[in-house]
Amino acid sequence: MEKHLSLSESDLQGASSSIQKLRAALNEVLFGQEELIDLVICGVVARGHVLLEGLPGLGKTELVKGLAKALSLTSRRVQFTPDLLPGDITGNPVLQEVEGRREFVFQPGPIFTNLLLADEINRASPKTQSALLEAMQERRVTVLGHTHTLPDPFFVLATQNPIELEGTYPLPEAQVDRFLFKLDVPRNSASTLAKIVSNRELGVEPELPAILSREDFTVMQ
Repeated sequence: MEKHLSLSESDLQGASSSIQKLRAALNEVLFGQEELIDLVICGVVARGHVLLEGLPGLGKTELVKGLAKALSLTSRRVQFTPDLLPGDITGNPVLQEVEGRREFVFQPGPIFTNLLLADEINRASPKTQSALLEAMQERRVTVLGHTHTLPDPFFVLATQNPIELEGTYPLPEAQVDRFLFKLDVPRNSASTLAKIVSNRELGVEPELPAILSREDFTVMQ
């Protein structure tokens, strides 16, 4: 028998209020990008992964870090570079002494988090990019035949530079398919740049309160 989730009016009002607070908080992190922020929130509430494309310096990384703080999620950042290996993301087995004998023990990589920021994902080789395929589809990682479940919730928010920039690799079709949204991050207007200069201290991240606990966010999903 198919089950249907029953939502009361108060449930819907509570979720709506939380989303409005989240929107307001993120708009204080990234000025002048209201539509982009709305789409990112839609993506994570729908349990989807999001790919942000834009030139360096537009605030993509700050948006992801602010989202993790507002939702009380653990987050890790991986800077994708040409020399990055798949094991640097998923983790590697390490030879250790266990009860008098030596055996391989799996050491989890940075992918074992709630929100993974894959920064400049298209600067790594396609082989390294493919390390995310199973994690993004199945929410798990398999290393040397052993499967490890990722935390819940788990999201990948990736940033990439336009493909025409030097030192980038095009994302494989299978990788692009794992993302719910691919969003363009537009350049800031002159008025937005003036607001950033007036309201930001160089090198100081904006303070952002926790809007939802991780448990409340999971319930809202």
